[in-house]
Amino acid sequence: MSLPKAELHLHIEGTLEPELAFALAGRNGVQLPFADEDALREAYRFEDLQSFLDLYYALMAVLRTERDFEDLADAYLARAAAQGVRHAEIFFDPQAHLARGVSMGTVVEGLWRPLGSSEARHGVSTRLIMCFLRDESAESALETLDAAKPYLDRITGIGLDSAEVGHPPAKFREVYEAAAALGLRRVAHAGEEGPPQYITEALDVLGVERVDHGLRCVEDPALVERLVRERVPLTLCPLSNVRLRTVDVLAEHPLPAMLDAGLLCTVNSDDPAYFGGYAGDNFDAVRRTLGLSEERLRELARNSFLASFLEDDEERRARYLAEVEAYVFPAQAG
Repeated sequence: MSLPKAELHLHIEGTLEPELAFALAGRNGVQLPFADEDALREAYRFEDLQSFLDLYYALMAVLRTERDFEDLADAYLARAAAQGVRHAEIFFDPQAHLARGVSMGTVVEGLWRPLGSSEARHGVSTRLIMCFLRDESAESALETLDAAKPYLDRITGIGLDSAEVGHPPAKFREVYEAAAALGLRRVAHAGEEGPPQYITEALDVLGVERVDHGLRCVEDPALVERLVRERVPLTLCPLSNVRLRTVDVLAEHPLPAMLDAGLLCTVNSDDPAYFGGYAGDNFDAVRRTLGLSEERLRELARNSFLASFLEDDEERRARYLAEVEAYVFPAQAG
C-alpha cells in the first residue's frame, strides 16, 4: 500500500534479503550454511523470538565493509519508498558488529551514505537510532554509547532490542540516563514477549518517549489508560507478531481493539526480509485480514508521523500529514 507513512520500527539488519545475503557472502568470502536463496528462505520458520535471533545474528557475518552497509540501507530505502514510506527512523545494532571486529565507523559511515542522500534519491527522510542488545551487559551498552560519540551528529536516538524475557529495562538505567544527557531520543522494545510491567519500567526507569511493540499492554487496563492519557506511541509490527508466534494468526491481532481504546498505534515491518513484508505489506495485511476501514488506515498513517522524531522539522511533518489526508485509496479487488 502506497498510503504515505512513516516507518518507526525497522531493523536495518533485518532487511537483508536472501539474494543480497548471498551476493555479500560471495563478495566477502563468507560461506553460508545454505545451498541457495530458497534454502535460506525455508529457514524462516521460527518457533519464537530466539529462534529468529539465532539466524538473524548468523547472517550478519556477511556484513563486513562500509559498502556492505551502504548496499543494505539503499536496498531498504528503495523498497520502502515504493510502498509509500516518506520518513524512516532506522534501528541498527552496533554491538553485533563490534563483536565481529567491524568498527562503529564502518557501520555508521556505511549506513549514512545512503541515508544522507535518501531524500534526494528516494524521497524518504531518515533518522538513525542505535540499539543496545539487552542480552548483553549494561557495561557493554555504556561502552557502545562511548564508541558512538564521534558519530552523534548522525544518530538521533537510542533503543533497546534483542531477547526480551529475563532482561528488564531497568538493567539499562545508567546508559539511558547518559544518552538523555547527550540529548538523544529514547525508545525501547517492551511488551513483545516480556510482560506489561516491562512497558511500565521502560517509561518510568528509562524515560522512553515511544514503546516498540508494546503489544502486551492490553493485559493491563490501567497501563492502557496511562498510555492513552500520556499519548505514548506504540510501534506495532503485525506480520512480525504472527511469524514469531506472539499472535497465533493475524485475524486475532488486537490492533483494532487497541485503536478503539484510543492508543496511539503505528504499523511497521520490524525485520521485513524475515517476516514476510515491508511497511506497505503490513498495511495491506491488516486492511485485508482485520477489515480496517480507510479512515482507520489513514489514522495509522497519521499516527506514524505524529509519533516520529520530526520536532526539528514541523514544516516537513505538516507536509507529510497533508499527503495522508489527500491520499486516494485504490479500489479493492473484488
